[in-house]
Amino acid sequence: MEKLAILDCGGQYTKVIDRRVRELGVKSDIFPINVQAETLADYKAVILSGGPNNIGEEQRLGFDKKIFELGKPVLGICYGMQLMSDYFGGTVDSNIVKEYGQNEVKIDVTSKIFEGLEENQKVLMSHGDTVKNAPNGFKVIAKSGEAIAGIGNEEKKLYGFQFHPEVDLTENGMKMFENFIRKVAEYKEVYALDDRIETSIKMIQEKVGDNKIIVLVSGGVDSAVTAALLVKALNPDNIYAIHVDSGFMRKNESDVICENLKELGLKNLIRENAKDYFFNTVVEVDGKKIGPLVNTVDPEEKRQIIGEIFIKVTNNVIERLGLDPQNTFIAQGTLRPDLIESGNPDISGFAHKIKTHHNDVAVIREARKRGLIVETNSDWHKDEVRKVARKLGLEESIASRQPFPGPGLAIRLLCHDKSQEVVISNEDVEAIKNILSNTTDDGQILPIKSVGVQGDARSYRNLAVISGKGLDLDWNLVTNKAKEITDKILTINRVAYILNANKVDDEIKCFDMKIEDECVDLLREIDKIVTTNLETSKANQTFAVLVPIGITKKYSIAIRTFVTNDFMTGRPAEIGKEASKEALANIVKEIEEKFSDKIEFVMYDVTSKPPATCEWQ
Repeated sequence: MEKLAILDCGGQYTKVIDRRVRELGVKSDIFPINVQAETLADYKAVILSGGPNNIGEEQRLGFDKKIFELGKPVLGICYGMQLMSDYFGGTVDSNIVKEYGQNEVKIDVTSKIFEGLEENQKVLMSHGDTVKNAPNGFKVIAKSGEAIAGIGNEEKKLYGFQFHPEVDLTENGMKMFENFIRKVAEYKEVYALDDRIETSIKMIQEKVGDNKIIVLVSGGVDSAVTAALLVKALNPDNIYAIHVDSGFMRKNESDVICENLKELGLKNLIRENAKDYFFNTVVEVDGKKIGPLVNTVDPEEKRQIIGEIFIKVTNNVIERLGLDPQNTFIAQGTLRPDLIESGNPDISGFAHKIKTHHNDVAVIREARKRGLIVETNSDWHKDEVRKVARKLGLEESIASRQPFPGPGLAIRLLCHDKSQEVVISNEDVEAIKNILSNTTDDGQILPIKSVGVQGDARSYRNLAVISGKGLDLDWNLVTNKAKEITDKILTINRVAYILNANKVDDEIKCFDMKIEDECVDLLREIDKIVTTNLETSKANQTFAVLVPIGITKKYSIAIRTFVTNDFMTGRPAEIGKEASKEALANIVKEIEEKFSDKIEFVMYDVTSKPPATCEWQ
């Protein structure tokens, strides 16, 4: 069988490359970048993934240089291109240009890898280093402005892209892969994927047998698919479904979820109300006591606390049911992106942690080692899970349900205290003024941080806020300026635009905020306003974030919309097209009518992923 080898440099999108190759009918296997060249003897071509490192001596990943001497076609992506360029005598520089998000590049349409494409292409960039000079024997086949975005040696069948063809935001990425696979590497065979449902059922039966299993059901499509597969595979009497109400659910959500879950055929459905436990419990992680949540500001600690408490609550239920915790399996709807973003070492030895997902905290990893965790979806992305849900016959209200993170509203409260603040440099203040100088907009950098992903690495950087025309904003101008801000000002990874005010000249202040009933309840009510008004938008996810900034009031709201398929990359919904101005005007009006004493600004997150993540924390 014709096979393709993917060498993992620790990139966020390595598994997405694997998926794209298989979608094109070629069997692929993933190896670490330091695999020995002789291991690849039976593979017809090689793809090098992106990664968070640079090729400086201290960070350079070791690899077998014979890979480039095998005579096989090779495609290097982002960091992979830089490794290739460096090996063949090119130069890589960190001071040329940094690009995060969707860019337009000009390609050489005479290159075989771009055959059938037009000269201007929209692609996804996420890099700090850039190839300054192409190696001898290589042509520059793509440029982003004056920067090199692609190189090729047609004779040796070696190509490099600085951008990521594997993600949705590279609009013709699949065509580029197809050209590499079918025209450059000349693959002939077509490899068919196994039936996912049958494969999952067999895996469950072999692993669990006649033992008892707990399935954690949030009500989302991921855990619903896992529960449905368990019902098909096992004796329903052995399945205990637990829905944990952590106190961070959306308005009336647990009531609706438990009604929906009854339709899956779950005989043992338990609703566990655990708000006080989540709010007030101290946990131990890596020998360090952290918590409780009501005193916690750091987003990573919040996620770790919540993940640990989920398992503590689950173990309490196991004990109450009289089950043996050492021999009771736990099933969860973990997706491939959850493991990638959590920096799971079993997925990649080189990937950086972006944010800890509650289904991949330390206690879960230990249970995995003991073979007690069942994860039916861990090789899939969100859109693939939706397809399986529909094949299983689940209600469309579940199959198409917008994602809601396990930590819930807790990570949509941007907790803050003075320990989080940093001094904003005069240089950065001048930079944002210069970027907006030819517009009627004004910008401020705030010493309050959110989580992002830049160059395949986690960033925890400042928020920039733009104001100018409110709901009459020029969408293209604002998003282009937002991208320029995150590309040029390295201390910023997210930009929000104020919808309920014109140009704001007063200094926006940051206030202290920690988790408490007042702010959780406030966010829950406003989130309902936002999601109800935008339920007909074209966004794949919509939610509200409570941010402790204002002038005379303590809170502001950020509306986050996200257009994506796999949630590895994405962009905000365009105002006036995918998110209507009327709906946003209604949101502003309703929030100001009901919460004018508490909410200062209603903002709209205008940042793509990268450089931001979908969630703010």
